[in-house]
Amino acid sequence: MNDHLKDNSVSFIGSMMMGVAGSAPASSIAMGTAALIGAAGVFAPVSLLIFAVPMLGIAKAYQALGERDANAGASYQWTSAIFGKFLGFFSGWSLLIATLLFVVSGTVPIATATLNIIAPSQVGHVVTTSIVASFWFAAVSAIVVAGITVTSRAQTMITLAQLLILVVILGAALMHIHEVGSVEAFGKRWFGSGLTLDGFAATALIAVYFYWGWDVTSNLGEETVGGGRKAGLGGLLSILITILLYTSFAAVALMMFPVQDAANLTDNLIFNIAYRAGLSYAGGLLASAAVILSSIAAIEATMLMFSRTLFAMGRDGSMPRIFGTVDDRTLSPSHAIYAMIVLGLILIWTSALMPSVQLLLFASVRALGFQVDYYFGLAGLGAAWVFRDSYKVSIGKWLTLCLFPAASSVALIGLGLYAVTTFDLWTNVIGIGSFALGLVFVWLCYRPGAATMELNV
Repeated sequence: MNDHLKDNSVSFIGSMMMGVAGSAPASSIAMGTAALIGAAGVFAPVSLLIFAVPMLGIAKAYQALGERDANAGASYQWTSAIFGKFLGFFSGWSLLIATLLFVVSGTVPIATATLNIIAPSQVGHVVTTSIVASFWFAAVSAIVVAGITVTSRAQTMITLAQLLILVVILGAALMHIHEVGSVEAFGKRWFGSGLTLDGFAATALIAVYFYWGWDVTSNLGEETVGGGRKAGLGGLLSILITILLYTSFAAVALMMFPVQDAANLTDNLIFNIAYRAGLSYAGGLLASAAVILSSIAAIEATMLMFSRTLFAMGRDGSMPRIFGTVDDRTLSPSHAIYAMIVLGLILIWTSALMPSVQLLLFASVRALGFQVDYYFGLAGLGAAWVFRDSYKVSIGKWLTLCLFPAASSVALIGLGLYAVTTFDLWTNVIGIGSFALGLVFVWLCYRPGAATMELNV
């Protein structure tokens, strides 16, 4: 065992497709759009454009920091080096928690889509959904265990197929709207008129969930051709692709269904859009296939984020050092991957205790957004600090690398903190409780006599 990942094993196109896959466009649309419309109403499409702005600011921060130090730990590594190991640890911890939460919110759509095909009567049944989710999670895990080269190639093919299906369904939906007209007339309500501050904060967290996942490109910076610069660019371009898809499907949903009906389509919104657009049963199967492909790709990306972050933390001594080693044959962090598999299966079955799938999904989405706001925000503030003197080179560089990331971070952290005051019991248990659990690991890793980290930024 050593601690060096496989160089030049992810191409630039592979990195960009990995970023798209990490955001899980089909499964995010299928599951998250209903939650977004439930919180924002007809403001949903515009909200996705608004909250894409801070995502772009954070992506620019990631690109700049990754070019200086391509590291599997990404935000964890940069935050630790810039602001100290305590904040850095919780940056890494937040990502680990967010990825574990996604195991639930990401595997439920794939299980639901599968049940739509083989056993429609079981859709929404928590135990049955957990069984199918566990099967798919184990299958995806086998691909990740095979190594980054195999995973990257599989990811590119799966993501391209997913995007093609989404474009076909979106085209059919637009043709249907052109023929029969729009259910919801476009007006000032689409720009947030009448939305409360609580509703705005809830909308922000759900929107963060939509875009989150592109940063897997930076976690693979050590393994990407061109290093952190190409990895960061891949992440930035992947966000632009998902912005177009998310806003288009949210708008189409509102044009095809009344707001309340759209908000209740929590199982697979794409399936319902395809069916309403006239693609009938074949279109429904195509929509289910897109969600399955999206979930497979997103789970792969999530496992890569978790394993690379845990690997970097183990390599630095912030977590047990066994996680900071790689397999001699695949040059992948095998111990970190196996930890993800075990914890993921435990979490999937623990989630079966939740009263319903819908409650589970909504709580996980909101809790995940809180975790992501934290570690994205720290990375953006880190970039602002590192490049605070870039105005000496040019004002444009200072605006792009300092002011834009700083403003994006303040927006995300502020909305995240306010949103905590609106959480229900389950969201607090999942979001705040899991974050607080990190204090136990802080004590274990940073108590007197514990190993210290060696940082290189």
